[in-house]
Amino acid sequence: MHSTLTALAEPNRLRIVELLRDRPLTVGEIADRLGLHQPQVSKHLRVLSEAGLVEVHPIANRRIYKLRPQPFQVLDDWLATFHRVWEDRFNQLDDYLNKLQGKDQEPDDDK
Repeated sequence: MHSTLTALAEPNRLRIVELLRDRPLTVGEIADRLGLHQPQVSKHLRVLSEAGLVEVHPIANRRIYKLRPQPFQVLDDWLATFHRVWEDRFNQLDDYLNKLQGKDQEPDDDK
């Protein structure tokens, strides 16, 4: 998990992952879309590959990169634990606010 977050922390690598979310791409296609040089993209792809986020499929003289779903599922599962914590906290806050509103409301004897 740590290697996933470290790899995604770099803005260009995150942009590469966002591009690959739509479909597999070559190094050249990624470089063109991001306005980076191919050696820069290759370096970022190497880091993403070492973190297990992407895999490469060589076809003739081209290298096609695509995302590996498993690390993103692990990340999603981990983030879901925070979702549950925050949902519980918001529910507690909602209960507390309802309790405060109930205390501030006095019965209306005029009606």
